[in-house]
Amino acid sequence: MPLVLTSNALITCPHGGVGTTIPLSPIWTVNGGFVAADGDSGTLTCVFIPPCVGYTLQSMGLNATKIDGRNAMLVTDFTQSFTGLPLIVQDFHTTSDDSTPAPVPSGQSAPPASPAMADLAAPVVTAAPPTFPFSLSAPAPVAFNFTLTSDHPLKWILSLINPSNAQNIDLTNGAPGVTVTPSGGSWTTSTQDIAVTMTPAFVTALSVGTSQLYLIGISRRGISGKAIATIDVTST
Repeated sequence: MPLVLTSNALITCPHGGVGTTIPLSPIWTVNGGFVAADGDSGTLTCVFIPPCVGYTLQSMGLNATKIDGRNAMLVTDFTQSFTGLPLIVQDFHTTSDDSTPAPVPSGQSAPPASPAMADLAAPVVTAAPPTFPFSLSAPAPVAFNFTLTSDHPLKWILSLINPSNAQNIDLTNGAPGVTVTPSGGSWTTSTQDIAVTMTPAFVTALSVGTSQLYLIGISRRGISGKAIATIDVTST
């Protein structure tokens, strides 16, 4: 079963920044680390441009354990940085949480985890092409196709990271100059294709340099997988 998340956990962003979680209710300790709860925040030592800065923990509501009235966090609860990127979470103890939000009859044990809750496999996400060259001297539409696969899908998130302009843009619902089909982040079938098309005007505004598209797939257990596609904008 999933481990509870503590302030001793190793949390890293995709750029290698290390997180420090700050519990609002430092009440319950495991191996010297305070157990985190929904709404707790953290900082990241990310030096990438734009930096990931930090995160706010959000419980997926898959357990019943409370700390000061808030859901205790699980290592498997999906966590993302302020820039929308998935964080890698590891903890180093053996205290798991097999509680369930559903009422358990008095004197009886909680039922076994459902297949979706027992599935700890990360979704598989691919991008084609992995890199798209874009020339400012001969601009043309940019197109990517992402494919997500999971036995127990939940949702997906599409983010654009543009270091040249220090931008992070959520494109899950598309944007002016960006068409995402289908949009919205809903993921209900085991395999899902997401087509992304950008107009020349949108890509030109990114400026010269390499931007990254992150497509993040999240399972019902909260496990995530990602694919990164790059747009290389050159002046020639």
